[in-house]
Amino acid sequence: MQHNQHELDSVDYLILKTLLSDASIAYSDIAKELNVSGGTIHVRMKKLQDSGIVLGTKLLINPAKLGFDICAFLGIYLEKGSAYRQVSDDLLEIDEIVELHYTTGNYNIFAKVICKDTQHLRTVLNDKIQIIPGVQSTETFISLEQSIHRDITLNLNEATVHHPDSHR
Repeated sequence: MQHNQHELDSVDYLILKTLLSDASIAYSDIAKELNVSGGTIHVRMKKLQDSGIVLGTKLLINPAKLGFDICAFLGIYLEKGSAYRQVSDDLLEIDEIVELHYTTGNYNIFAKVICKDTQHLRTVLNDKIQIIPGVQSTETFISLEQSIHRDITLNLNEATVHHPDSHR
C-alpha cells in the first residue's frame, strides 16, 4: 500500500467531505454548494481518482435484508508465511469472503465472511477455506452486532491544505 501524501487544497477536501456524507450527490450540486463550476468538480475528481485517493464508488447493501444473517471474522493460520500469496489468491475465489487482511499478531490472515446461516458458514469453513493448501487452521468469531461502520473523518482544520490560488 502506498502512503504518498498528495497535495490537496481546501476545495479537494470539501469535495471529499461532501461525497463521504452522500456519495450519490450530483457534481453540479457539489459545485453550487462550494461556489465553483461543475467542470472544476469533474477535474478535481479526476485528479483524486488518478492519484489513488478516490478508489471508486459503490452501492452499499444490507446483507441481512437479503437473507445473509451471519457476519463472522476468521483468523487464519498458515503453515508458513510464504504461502500467503497463493492462499490469498485461493481465498479471493470464495464469494462469501468480503474482506481479507494480511496481519501481524496471532493470525497470518484475518477475513470477514458473510453467510446466510451457521450451516452456510460451516460449509464455507469446511469445504472451501480449510481445504486450501497452506491453511493450517482457522479460528472463527461470529459478530453479534455491528456498532460502528464508517469511513475516516476528514477534518479540514487538522489537514495540511494548500490554498487553491497558491502556486505549486
